[in-house]
Amino acid sequence: MSDTEELCPIAQVLAIRMRESREELAARWLERIIARMSVDEEHVFPSDDLLDHVPLLIDGVADQLENPALNVNADVAVIAKAMELGALRHSQGTGEYQLLKEYEILGGVIFSFLARIVDEVESECTRGDLLVCVHRVFHAVSLIQQATVMHYLQLIRDQVKERESRLRTFNRALTHEMKNQIGSALGAVQLLEFEELPLEKRVELREVAQRSLRSMSDVLSNLVELSTLDGDRRHQRHVTLDNAAAEAVRELRDAARSAGVEIRLEGLPQIEVSAAAVELALTNYISNAIKYADPERAKRLVRVVGRVEADRDGQTGELVVEVHDNGRGVPAEHRERLFERGFRAHSTLDGVEGMGLGLSIVREAIETMGGRVWAEFPDDGDSVSVFCFALPSRRADEEPYPTLPSDKGER
Repeated sequence: MSDTEELCPIAQVLAIRMRESREELAARWLERIIARMSVDEEHVFPSDDLLDHVPLLIDGVADQLENPALNVNADVAVIAKAMELGALRHSQGTGEYQLLKEYEILGGVIFSFLARIVDEVESECTRGDLLVCVHRVFHAVSLIQQATVMHYLQLIRDQVKERESRLRTFNRALTHEMKNQIGSALGAVQLLEFEELPLEKRVELREVAQRSLRSMSDVLSNLVELSTLDGDRRHQRHVTLDNAAAEAVRELRDAARSAGVEIRLEGLPQIEVSAAAVELALTNYISNAIKYADPERAKRLVRVVGRVEADRDGQTGELVVEVHDNGRGVPAEHRERLFERGFRAHSTLDGVEGMGLGLSIVREAIETMGGRVWAEFPDDGDSVSVFCFALPSRRADEEPYPTLPSDKGER
C-alpha cells in the first residue's frame, strides 16, 4: 500500500488515539527531557505558551500519520511552533546535540505509545500497513525536527556574524587606542631625555607615561580575565562572594588610597561565585568609582553590598551585587549607553584615562554566566551611582553544577 492510495484504517485509528492522548505524550516527553537535562521544568519550557505548543506538534505527527497528503511542512502553525522551540533552545544556550536528542526522545515516546496501542486495536492490517505507519511517523518527526534545527542554526549563524562584526570593531578600537597610549608613553620618555627640562615638567611627563602604561595594563588584564570565561560553570574556579570582593579591593587598595576613597564590604552573603567573572566585574565597578570620585566631597565612599533574591517559588533564585558610590554620577543623557563597548560618559575629564571597554567587558562576562548588569542613580547623597550585576545563585553547601547524564539506556 502506498501513501497515495486510500487511507489506511489502522493509521486513522492510531492517529485518533494519538490526538486523544496528546497531553499525556507531551507530559511524557517533558519528563524525559527534564530527566536527561537535570534542570527544572520551567527551564525546559519557561512559559505556558511554549508548553502548550507541544501538543500541537503531536497533532502534526498524527495528521501526517493519518493522511500523508497533509504534509507537516505545509502546516504553518506546526512549523511556527517548531521554530519557536529552536529559538527557545538557542536563547537557553542549548547545544546542537541536546536539541537533536530531544527529538530522538519525542520519537521514542510516540513509537512506544503506538506499540502499546496497536495491540489493543481490532483492525485487519498487514505488516506492510504497520511499516507504512512507522514511516509516516518517522517522516513527520523528522520534518518537525528539521524546522526546529534549521531555525536554531540560522540564529547561530546570525549570532556568529554579529560577533565577528563586533570583534572587528573591537580590534580596530583596541589597536587605535593602544597605539595612542604607546605613543604617549614613548613621547613622554623621549622628552625626559632632555636634561634642561625643569623638575615640574619632568614630574608631569612621568605621570603621562605612568597613566598610559597603567591604562594599557588595565585593558590587558581585562582581556586576560575575559578569555578565561567559557560559559561552562563546571570548568570554572569558584570562591565565596566575600573572598572575591576582598580580592578586588586588594588589587585596588593603592588607587583608592591615592584618591582618598574608602571601600566598604557590607553584608555579602555566603554564595559561591565564579572567581574570574565576579572579580572582573567588581574590579571594574570599584575602579570606575575611584576614577570618578567627587573631589569636592570630604568623604569619598564606595560600598559593595549583596543580597539573595528568591524566585517566585520562594527558593534561592538570584544573587544581586551592588557597588554604591557618591562620586560625580553619570549625565542622564549618557546612562542608556553605559555598557556599550567604547562609550565613555566622562570622556572630557582631565586625568581620567580609559578606552570605555571596562563596562562592556563586565556585561559580556556576566551575561556569559547567565546573568545581567544595570546601573541605578538614586542621588540620595550617600549613593549617587549604583552599578549592579545579578547571577543565578549557588550556596556554598550545594552540590556541583549538574552535568548531562550518560546516554546509556536513553532511547
